[in-house]
Amino acid sequence: MRILTYKNLFYPTLILCFLNLQLLAQDTKNNIQQDPKFEQLLNEKRKINASITVNEHYKIQIYTGTSETSKKTLLAFKRDFKNYDGTIVFSTPTYKVWVGNFKTRIDAERNLAPLKKRYPNAFLIKPNK
Repeated sequence: MRILTYKNLFYPTLILCFLNLQLLAQDTKNNIQQDPKFEQLLNEKRKINASITVNEHYKIQIYTGTSETSKKTLLAFKRDFKNYDGTIVFSTPTYKVWVGNFKTRIDAERNLAPLKKRYPNAFLIKPNK
């Protein structure tokens, strides 16, 4: 068995130190270039999110289903009932049409009765924040 001395270990250790320094050397300059359209898209998303208000008010859900049918339902609703506001809410995997913005449950139930004639599946909801 061969015994290594300090003299025999010096050169391999020195070589490993230099190799290690080269492997750990990194360039710390990062240059990130962002497409200006990305910022435009974020601003549009912020506008859309700000327009969707979910608060402590009651709403009436008149439809649940596919995207195309929900759009048609909302357009027909707005044409027939001009004094109500309406939105389409996506909840995986369905689209929901919510109408109205009523402060009290009594007010919402009063408005639900005439809507039930046109939309028999309509019901009262109180969306979560």
